[in-house]
Amino acid sequence: MKIWRLKELGDPRDQLELVDEPPPEPGAGEVLIDIEAVGVAFPDVLQCRGMYQIKTGPGFTPGGESCGTIVALGPDVEETADVAVGRRVVFLGSGGLAEQVTHPAAGVFPVPDGVASETAAAIPINYCTTLYALRERAGLQAGESVLITGAAGGTGTAAIQLAKAMGARTIAIAGGETKVELVREIGADVVIDHRQTPDWVDAVREASGGGVDVAYDPVGGDTFHQVRRCMGWDGRLLVIGFVAGIPEVKTNHALLKSYAIVGVHWGASLGRFPDSLREQMTTLLDMAAAGTIDPPLYPPYPFEDAATALQDLADRTTHGKVVVKR
Repeated sequence: MKIWRLKELGDPRDQLELVDEPPPEPGAGEVLIDIEAVGVAFPDVLQCRGMYQIKTGPGFTPGGESCGTIVALGPDVEETADVAVGRRVVFLGSGGLAEQVTHPAAGVFPVPDGVASETAAAIPINYCTTLYALRERAGLQAGESVLITGAAGGTGTAAIQLAKAMGARTIAIAGGETKVELVREIGADVVIDHRQTPDWVDAVREASGGGVDVAYDPVGGDTFHQVRRCMGWDGRLLVIGFVAGIPEVKTNHALLKSYAIVGVHWGASLGRFPDSLREQMTTLLDMAAAGTIDPPLYPPYPFEDAATALQDLADRTTHGKVVVKR
């Protein structure tokens, strides 16, 4: 069986290698899955570099969102409608960049007919994070405005689609003709090219009638300070991530405009509310089956090019969701 392993901490291009290992066998409570598609994300890059909050080292296998077909059940796993040999499932957990993996049977989610494996693998992290952010943390209401930075990325495109599904008006920030066209195609109401308009605060204020109700910011860095200047009264600024670095927050500005800075740590929320993942995944897979959401994919990379896929993601040369396909 072929599997990607990290030699030493560093850039994926330099430190990931494809090796042969004996295939795994499902233990108690587990199923064996033939992998078909794997979603990769920026945390995979950080884990390769040793810069993520969950520490890794040599031997690490990236790939936290996987879709495949169950080919064997562990000795104590009972077959059900959702967990059965031949059933296509999607699941979360590092180590997806392998030909076969084992995973707890309780942690797999059946993929509806008609939803491609690449689509299913693109949903868990970006769309669950965004559903949690907009629904639970922001309490987004129909008719409100949502500013989305990094709008052509995996979380950004998820935010556009879910905000639209919830009846909100979306204002998307993206850079360059290709990315701008992508966010237009998936339905953003207003698109601003930050390469053409580096100081886009006034444009956002005009588009939102004075300030946005909700901001969804996975970028951080200096972008965060432009975002906070776009906030409307009683707005909610969602802190999603820090691709451009961790900004220092000026809390006096939040006080003067009476907006909330809201942290979004979806992964940690699962530890406190473990049943929420199944509800979120069921909701999102049903939305995918209905065509309400459709993750825009960067052209999928073949399994043999997984290290390149992660390096391209690190170098920010991709758009949409990056998926590795077997």
